[in-house]
Amino acid sequence: MPSPQNDPFFQVPLVSRTTSEGATDFPILYFDARCVQAFFWCPLAAVQARLAGTGLRPAMVWGDRAIVGLAFFEYLNTSIGLYNEAGVAIPVLPQSSKHRTRWLQVLQDVESPQRELGFHVVHLPVTTPAACAAGREIWGYPKFVTDIPFALSPKAVNVAVRDPGDRGLSITALKGNLGASLPAPTLSLLLYSALDGQKLRTKVNVRGKTRAYAGSGVRLAVGTSTHPMATTLRLLGLDQARPLVLTTTHGFQSRLNLGQPY
Repeated sequence: MPSPQNDPFFQVPLVSRTTSEGATDFPILYFDARCVQAFFWCPLAAVQARLAGTGLRPAMVWGDRAIVGLAFFEYLNTSIGLYNEAGVAIPVLPQSSKHRTRWLQVLQDVESPQRELGFHVVHLPVTTPAACAAGREIWGYPKFVTDIPFALSPKAVNVAVRDPGDRGLSITALKGNLGASLPAPTLSLLLYSALDGQKLRTKVNVRGKTRAYAGSGVRLAVGTSTHPMATTLRLLGLDQARPLVLTTTHGFQSRLNLGQPY
C-alpha cells in the first residue's frame, strides 16, 4: 500500500518555523484522523457577544438564533505527532462583507476567491505541548493542553474535554447513540484568527468520508469545571443541548496551511 506521504494531496512546499517547542514544518499534514462535529442553535445575542472586537459577525443566522459548532479530533498520523483536539467555533463573515448570511458557502472550495464564510475558534484544547505551541504562536489560536478522551464507533460517540487544572473534572462531554445516517460533503475550512494584532485567514484543505446524523440521540453536557471553555458553553446555552446535526469523518486527511493577512 502506498505511503500517505507520497499522495499528491500532501505533495506541497514546506516551510520551517520555530516555536517554543522546536522547529515545525508548515503546512501541518494530517495523514489519518477521525472527527466528530456537532452543530447547535444558540442565542444570537450570546454568539454576537463572543465575537465582540474581532471584526467578525455570525454567518449562519435564523431569526434570533445562530449556529455554533463543537468538533473533536483524534489525529492518528500527522507531521506534528499524534494528539487529540477539540474546538468551539462560530461560522462567521467579516464585518466588511456585503452579504448578510452565506450558508451555502460552507460547501465552497476554500481556494475560491469568493469564499468568505469561515470559522472563528473560541476555544481549542489539545493534548500535546507541540500542537499547543504551534497553534498559539503561529496562528494565535486559543489553545491549551489537557486530556481529550475520544471514543467513536459506528453506533455511538463518547468524547470529552477535561479541566487542565483538575483533570478529574469535566469541561464538557458529548455522548449518545448515533442512529441512522446519510453520506455528507466533507468540508474544507477557512479559519479567522489574529496574531499580535494582525488578522489572519487560514485555509484548511480537507478530505475524507463523512456521514451526517440527526443528532437526536446525542447530548452535550457541561461539567462542573469553572474553566473559561465551560463558562462559554454555559453562556451559549449548550448544557444538555442536542445537536441540530452531527457528522463523523473517517479517513480524515487535511493540510493546515499558514495564515495569510487580510
